[in-house]
Amino acid sequence: MTRFVNIQTNFTSGELDPLVRSRLDLDAYKNGLEVARNVVCQPQGGVTRRPGTKYITELGGSPENGVRLVHFEFSVDDSYMLAFTNNRMYIFKNKVLQTNIAGSGNDYLTTTIASARLDKMCFTQSADTLIVVEEDMVPKKITRTSDTAWSISDITFDSTPQHAYTLTIANTSASGTLTPSDVSGKITLTAQHSTFTTAHVGQYINAQPQGRARIVERVSGTVVNVVTEFPFFDTGAIANADWELETGYEDVWSSSKGWPRTVTFHQGRLYFGGSKSRPSTIWGSKVGLFFDFKPVEGLDDDAVEATLDTNTFNAVVDMISGRDLQIFTSGGEFAVNQEGLNPITPTSFFLSSTSRNGTKEGVRVKQLESGVLFVQRQGKQLSEIAYSDTQLTYVTSKISLLSGHLLKGPKRMDIRRAVNTDENDLLLIVNDDDGSMAVFSLLRAQNVIAASEFTTTGNFLDVGVDITDIYTVVKRTDDTTDKYYVEVFEDNRLTDSAAVGTTASSLDASHIDGQTVNVISDGLVEEDQTADSAVTFVNTPTTSSEVGLPIDVEIKTMPIDIRIQSGTRIGFKKRIVEVNALLYETQNIVINDNLVPIRTLGADALDDEVQEFTGTKVLHGILGYSNEGQITVTQSAPLKLTLLGLEYKIATHQGT
Repeated sequence: MTRFVNIQTNFTSGELDPLVRSRLDLDAYKNGLEVARNVVCQPQGGVTRRPGTKYITELGGSPENGVRLVHFEFSVDDSYMLAFTNNRMYIFKNKVLQTNIAGSGNDYLTTTIASARLDKMCFTQSADTLIVVEEDMVPKKITRTSDTAWSISDITFDSTPQHAYTLTIANTSASGTLTPSDVSGKITLTAQHSTFTTAHVGQYINAQPQGRARIVERVSGTVVNVVTEFPFFDTGAIANADWELETGYEDVWSSSKGWPRTVTFHQGRLYFGGSKSRPSTIWGSKVGLFFDFKPVEGLDDDAVEATLDTNTFNAVVDMISGRDLQIFTSGGEFAVNQEGLNPITPTSFFLSSTSRNGTKEGVRVKQLESGVLFVQRQGKQLSEIAYSDTQLTYVTSKISLLSGHLLKGPKRMDIRRAVNTDENDLLLIVNDDDGSMAVFSLLRAQNVIAASEFTTTGNFLDVGVDITDIYTVVKRTDDTTDKYYVEVFEDNRLTDSAAVGTTASSLDASHIDGQTVNVISDGLVEEDQTADSAVTFVNTPTTSSEVGLPIDVEIKTMPIDIRIQSGTRIGFKKRIVEVNALLYETQNIVINDNLVPIRTLGADALDDEVQEFTGTKVLHGILGYSNEGQITVTQSAPLKLTLLGLEYKIATHQGT
C-alpha cells in the first residue's frame, strides 16, 4: 500500500462539464468540482453555502401563463422590482410589496400587457419612465410618481418613420409643370394643375435632372410643403415629363405592420430595434425628442435609420448602450462604431458586424465592466463580447466553455455586481428545462469563471436584481396546488421560501403547507416538521426564528489524479484515509457521509446554537476503495458552511 497527499487549495473553476473529465492537463481541473450544488464560489477561492430565500408574496394574474421581473431605479433611495403577470404589475420596494396602487385598493397596477407578451417583451428606463415594447403590442410607458402612484399608457408618437412596402409611381402627366420655391431645405412645390391629396403627405416627389423631396403638408390641390432630401437643380418650372410622385409609403409601426421589438436609450436618443414587419431595421429618434422618429433635414440631431442588409437573416432581439450602441440579432452581433467622442449622426449611422454567434430572444444581454454577456441563439452557450484596445475590434470569448452542461434551456438572466471584497460578480441564469439556476461567479480581471447550480423545492421561473437584492419568482406546491411566489435571497437565511419571526411561539407557514420544513429557533436547529398552516417551536425563540424548505448542498471534488515522481499516473483503486478540511465560520459539515464534529461539548452545550468554527477539521477512518477517490461534502442541518480548501491522504493498492 502506498500513500499520497493531495491538496486542493481553491475551487475557482467551479463545477466542470463532464466533457472535461479527461482533461487532467488543465489548471481548471485542479481547481474544479464535479458537483457544486447550492454553493457560491468566492473570489478568494473558497465555496460557501448559498443564501436562502425569504417569502414575500404570492402572485396573482395567471402567473402560470407567464411572469417577468423588471428592475426600476428612480434615485439613490428609490429603487423597485416590478413583477409582471397577465395585465398586472406588482411593485416591490426594499423587499416589501407596495399596496393600494394608484388609489385602486389593489396591490398591483392594472396594465394591458397580456401574458403572451411577457416572454419577448423588452424594456428600458429614463428617469421616472419605463418604456416597454413587444412586436404585437403598442409600446407602453409606465410612469412612477411615488412608491404607490404609478400609471401606464400607450405611447403617442410625434412622428413615425415610414417605409414603402409596395412602391408605386403615380402618373403626373396631367399635372402640368412643377415649380419649387427654392432648391433645398423647407420649400413649397406648386403644380400647374390640381394633383395633391391628403394621402400624399409622407410620400415623395422626384425630379429630373435632380431633386427629391418628402411631402410634409398639403396646402391645396396644387401646393404642398416639402423637405428636400436632395436639392433641386434650380427654381425653374419642371416639365410634367420630368417629375413624378413616388407613393406607397406608410407608417412602419401600426396594428397591421406590428410594433418595435427592442428598445434602449443611447446618447440622447431613444432607439427601437426591429419590428414585426421590418425585423432587421434600427431606428433612432431625434436627439432629446424621444418620440419623434421621422427624419427631416438630415442635421446631426435628426432621426436616424439603418437596416442590417447582410447575407444572413438578422432579427434584432436586444440592444444595449455601452462603449458603442450594440445590437444583438438572431444571426449575429453588431455595433455602431464611433470614433473618439464623435456622436452618432445620420451620416455616420453605420452598423458593423462584431461576431456571428446569434443571440437568444427573450434573454436580455447583461453588461460587465469588461464587456457584454449574452446567451447564444440555441441557448447552449454563454459568451462575452468585449472591445479590445490592442486589436481595435470586438472580441468574443466563451464564458461557459468548461461548464456548458449547466445551461438547460436558459430563459432569464440577470447580474448582481460585487459590492464587497468577498464577492464576485454573480451572473444568474434561470433554466426552463428543469427550473434550476446556473450561477457564474465572475472576476474577469483575474479570469475567474466559477460555475455552480442553484436548485430548490420547486422551479425557479425568473430572476431579477434590484441593486444588491436578488429577487426570484418560484413555482412551488402548497399541498397539491401549484403556487407562484416572489422571494428574495438573503444572506442570513438558511432555508428557502422562509417565514421569519422574532419571539412568537409559532410561525405562519401556510404558503408551504404539506411540505417538510426546517425549523430554527434562536439559531438552534429543531426537528423537521410538516408544515400545516402554523409551525410551533419546541423551544420558544427569544430573538429570532425561521421556518422554510431545506436546501440540498453538495460539493464533490473531481476524481483524483495521482502521479509518481516520474510523472506516470497510477490507476489503482484508492481510499481516502484522512481529510483536513479548512473551514471558515462553519457550523455543519458532512464529508463522505461522515458528520464532522463542530460543537464543543460542555454544560448546556446542546441547548445553545452551534458556534461558528474557523480553522482545520481533521477526519479519519473513511472506509471504502474506489477508482475515483473523490470527496463529497454535504450538510445534515441548515447551518453555515464555508469550505476554503481540502488536504487529504490517499492510499492505493493494485487489488481489483
